[in-house]
Amino acid sequence: MVHGQSRGVADDTAMIHALFRPRRGFAPVALALALSVPLGVGWAQAGPVPVAAQTEDDAYTRYELLAPGSGRFRIVYDVSATTPGATVYFNPIRKGSVASDERVTDRRTGRALKFDVVGTDVARAGGVADAEPDGRYIRVTLARPVPDGGEGRIRIEKTYADAKSYFEAGDRIVFDRSLGIKRNTVVMPPDYAPVSCNYPSQVLRAEDGRIVLSFWNDGPTPVPLRIEALRAGAFGAVPATLVTRLDERAAQTREIVYYLDDPDTHRFALTHDYTEARPGVGVYTNVVRAGSTVSNPSARDLDTGEMLPQQVRKGAGIGAAGGEMEGVTPETEAVLFRFDPPRAGESRRIRISETYTDGVRYRREGDALIWDRSFGRPSNAVVLPPGWALTSSAIPATISLTADRRVRLDFVNARPDEIGVLIVAHRVAATGDPR
Repeated sequence: MVHGQSRGVADDTAMIHALFRPRRGFAPVALALALSVPLGVGWAQAGPVPVAAQTEDDAYTRYELLAPGSGRFRIVYDVSATTPGATVYFNPIRKGSVASDERVTDRRTGRALKFDVVGTDVARAGGVADAEPDGRYIRVTLARPVPDGGEGRIRIEKTYADAKSYFEAGDRIVFDRSLGIKRNTVVMPPDYAPVSCNYPSQVLRAEDGRIVLSFWNDGPTPVPLRIEALRAGAFGAVPATLVTRLDERAAQTREIVYYLDDPDTHRFALTHDYTEARPGVGVYTNVVRAGSTVSNPSARDLDTGEMLPQQVRKGAGIGAAGGEMEGVTPETEAVLFRFDPPRAGESRRIRISETYTDGVRYRREGDALIWDRSFGRPSNAVVLPPGWALTSSAIPATISLTADRRVRLDFVNARPDEIGVLIVAHRVAATGDPR
């Protein structure tokens, strides 16, 4: 799409499946043989076929500290391979750690996946261009090739022995480790409670009573995390009236991206990624926010690329069609998306695409574009229309350019409440076009 070119709603809807998030960084696969190669030239003379760089998304790591003094901790690592067509994924084994008890599963089906341990040369040949010298990698064979614009979701479980990261210091246990993943959780051993943590974290209780520290890293560099804990004995239960306010933010997986049209139209397309793991649930109810109207709804299964059926319902018709009725009034409008219900141990990852019109929250005032909308999810992004420059953002965001040179703002809300996002933008002058 040409920078500055206007688009209609239909163009927005067709475009959002093809757009990728900048952090995924897809690399194209070159043609093995050009049409101009004369007859008689062998395949070997055409040179090797470049391999697409490995890309990934949605990474989340859970560290469960084992017996004090053992230097051992269990890791549960969820990640999505995003390189189109990829059939394998490489996960590095950190130097200085001794891995054991490895297990890999496909998160869609819960079934075990094949894997082996390979060296740097194999990882580089498989698309890990920055593989460290003398490195070791878990090579996972994916359950299915990654669909274009989709994901290959896997869970890697392993136990590390690393006395430099997890050790005792006097009467305390210490977990001291640099964590590069954006979403992390560290679980204390039974009967231990934290007395020191150098990075802002939620403090929660696991179902078995262990204390959990959980955080989003919204910065560009790894967190040099250090946690100290003391034995404090068994703990009582959290009051039932407070449980709903103590939900682990880092474990939440919803992601929303808003693609703004010209502000005079009050229109914006969006994609909403959602994971369903409740057995037997095969309908997602997407309630339209009051003051907005919805059009062009569609959805697909990110694991398979399959397009999913949908229907728009209002009021009591939402429940009659099998949708959830919590908070529904006679005037409530919702889009219902249907998919194959997961069984126990399975999950479904759905990408919903819609176009909204909202003249209150998205508008023009004078020559300024105004986006004024609250976000309740942890991961939200706004992509400005072509030809508009960011001039104000009330909430801190990371800023980048998309492949078609539109300004994108990514907001991480690590808190369990909403943030009031206010964005102001102005048109780029002809002489200010960065191209």
